Amino acid sequence: MSQVLEVSSLQGSKVIAGEAGLGEEVLHVNMMDAPDIAQFLKPNEMLVTTAYHVREDPESLVKLVENMKQQRCAALGIKTQRFLKEVPSEVTNTGNALDFPIIEIPIDNSLGDIVNEILSRILDKRTNELRFALETHKQFSDHVMSGKGVDKLIKSLASKIYRSVVLLDQYGKPITYSNVNDFNKSSVQELYFNDSAVHFPDEVFFTFSTTYDRETYSAFLVNSHKKRAGFLLILGEIQASDHVTMLTIEQATNVISFELMRENELKQYTKRVKNDFFFNFIEGMFTSEEEVVNRAKEFSLNQDQNYLCATGKIEDYIYTKSYTQSQKEIDEIYEYIEDEIVGLSLSTHLFTKGDLCVLLFEVNDSIDNIRNYAETSLELVQKKVDQRFHRSLSFGVSNISRGLLHVKNGFKEAQNAYQSGRLAAKSKFIQMYQAKDVNELLRTLPKEDLLDFYYHSLEPLLRPGEDKDEVLLQTLFVFLETHCQISETAKRLFVHRNTVVYRIEKCEELLGESLSDSETTIQLRLALRIKRLLEE
Repeated sequence: MSQVLEVSSLQGSKVIAGEAGLGEEVLHVNMMDAPDIAQFLKPNEMLVTTAYHVREDPESLVKLVENMKQQRCAALGIKTQRFLKEVPSEVTNTGNALDFPIIEIPIDNSLGDIVNEILSRILDKRTNELRFALETHKQFSDHVMSGKGVDKLIKSLASKIYRSVVLLDQYGKPITYSNVNDFNKSSVQELYFNDSAVHFPDEVFFTFSTTYDRETYSAFLVNSHKKRAGFLLILGEIQASDHVTMLTIEQATNVISFELMRENELKQYTKRVKNDFFFNFIEGMFTSEEEVVNRAKEFSLNQDQNYLCATGKIEDYIYTKSYTQSQKEIDEIYEYIEDEIVGLSLSTHLFTKGDLCVLLFEVNDSIDNIRNYAETSLELVQKKVDQRFHRSLSFGVSNISRGLLHVKNGFKEAQNAYQSGRLAAKSKFIQMYQAKDVNELLRTLPKEDLLDFYYHSLEPLLRPGEDKDEVLLQTLFVFLETHCQISETAKRLFVHRNTVVYRIEKCEELLGESLSDSETTIQLRLALRIKRLLEE
């Protein structure tokens, strides 16, 4: 209103009441031509009149002012000295009480000129704002299309609106900051850790204040394909009447929305390829180990890395909706696990298929108790999913897989452990796998230790390039597996029993040990089991 009073057609006009309301925005201008004009007025509309219809009824004019204030109109301009000699005191008193501006317009000023000039000013301003919005959108679009990314766009936005800006994901976790100091970073992170963003409304724009830092924030919704993708958080209050700032932020959110959709499509494609690889590997669809190793490198899975496998499913999931809708909700939960939990650790990988999720933990020597580490991580996953989605997850956990190629066995162990938990009627459980035979127990040991034990036990029989030594190893293995029965050994090897006797005596000679000693036979049987295991 204060700017409206500067137009030439209002020259000589003066504010006679409600000066405190001159900060109101004017979006429309109207001229009074009927006593019931109040019911047709809009918010932020200025009304000019000669007051002809209420010239002898001051009470009606008071009621008009009250109705205009109730409908959040901008101001009332009254031309005096024509039909109304002066504005009644009860009207000005009402204007002052309501902080509603009342303007006295001189008799020589044309109401038609006033309406036309103010509308022209409003139109010019809106045109300039639209031109500015188009230019800003082009700048932000060029910014992203040139490959500078969302991070640079956020910094560019902050420099344009002279405020600090933070981009949050849909769960309130900060993605990127502009020029934000450490104190404000901590305050913004507090929103995420306190789950405050859960209570954010799905409004395009809203403001709020926090009690722990007494800071005011303005939040702008970023949508992506009809769902909430995140928020632009501005430190400080943005007034809705600040059109330039609002338009700038609006263009930024539009560009960010498209960029997030593009990134999400790439992410979904990569995730789909990664899941296909893992489950094809588990099901033995690849033709060679070399193919598995080479493809695994694309997904940061190393051949010599040890892994711990955990498989999980959502409990008590009620399929009250269509299969597509239910699967979409499950995918959202698993996506949350990947973004919010797995994303915090570069040593954890997640794969999904239908309602099944697989967490693959890299096992490093620095972790003293890998099972405790895995259990703690899975408990965190359960807690976060319960807090966010009110759903329960249960997991089965394998033994350590010594090398990538043994993850197939680890997956089966994790599945068996999960089924054991289900059969025991447990809820929200983390079931560890219990080894059932010697081979499974051996798989839990480091490969280096297995090799050391193997060579130490069978070194005299391991001279490379000599076929007879391989024959001796085979005979020794069958002999020990048949509980040292010569006839049964000869039968399985399709040789004469005297041949078996000769070979066993030769083994005893080379080893310097008697095969009738129980300690010796246990050690040799383990060493030969290890040989078979290493050849898998």
